[in-house]
Amino acid sequence: MSKKKLQVFVSSTYSDLLNERQAAVEAILKAGHLPAGMELFSAGDQSQLDTIRRWIDESDVFMLILGARYGSIDPKTSLSYVELEYDYAIERGIPSFAVVIAEEAIDTKLRLLGRAGIEQAHPQELQRFREKVLARICSFFSEPTDIKLAVHETLADFVARHSFAGWVRAEDVASVATLVDELARASQRVRELESDTADLRGKIADIRRKAEVLTEQELSDLAALLASTHVERTREGQEPLNRSLLDWMNAYRDALVRGVDNHLYSPDWEAFLYFNICPKLAIHELAASEKVAGVAWRRFALTARGRAVLAYFDRVSPPVPEAPTSAKKRKSPKPRRSRRGA
Repeated sequence: MSKKKLQVFVSSTYSDLLNERQAAVEAILKAGHLPAGMELFSAGDQSQLDTIRRWIDESDVFMLILGARYGSIDPKTSLSYVELEYDYAIERGIPSFAVVIAEEAIDTKLRLLGRAGIEQAHPQELQRFREKVLARICSFFSEPTDIKLAVHETLADFVARHSFAGWVRAEDVASVATLVDELARASQRVRELESDTADLRGKIADIRRKAEVLTEQELSDLAALLASTHVERTREGQEPLNRSLLDWMNAYRDALVRGVDNHLYSPDWEAFLYFNICPKLAIHELAASEKVAGVAWRRFALTARGRAVLAYFDRVSPPVPEAPTSAKKRKSPKPRRSRRGA
């Protein structure tokens, strides 16, 4: 798109600004763009004013060169045709800029062109128009080179800040069409990849869910491993309790399912589970640590694998017999007791 050419409409009075208009046209062409202006039309004709407005509509940029003359007056509005062009471009929202003659340069115009170089009939209207233009950002010129510099700097700034339709060669239009097709294909490919990504995420989730489903043999091996691993709990003034990891896990199953934390004021048994039992269960992915939102402590809780081990324990654990309930040693049905007690 670097070959895009902008059409720049140049508006000004004519005979007093011949050198300045020539400088603007040269600068526009040197920048690789296309100048257009009122010298193509006869001034002071209403039908030509309509034609000029159509040219402004078709232009990408509007440039005003405001000298020391107000210009020909439109009898219907009592405004100069140059001011009407300027107002129309602003109203249409066309990117516009102005270069205004510096005060000291007006004396130069008077010396070079005589009284024909400055406004005689409508000085107040010129001053009002000048104030209107100066209310917006503009540049000043004393000689044609100032205009060339303003054109160069402003067009470069406009190209960077605005998106223009511009003009392109026919072969470049074909290239643009090819680029549009490539972008369409790329967009379709992006949509396909997004769909593939969603499918892949679903498959990964299925794999993870399946990984949490253990076979009976795997559950049996895990239970045997936990039963062979012993952990001792010491309490002040009491005998140490030495039990298997499976027994500790089963005895405090409700707390482990809900989660135990390392809060400063947690009871001793919860601290024991958090620091002594849960890390060993985490080695086998039976428990996992998580950050509790809004607080400083963390929590350990059983994973799906850990809960599956407890469920397996419930299925295969036989009832534990109790001692006879009477002194006569009479045999009677023994109650089933859960092995969950600590």
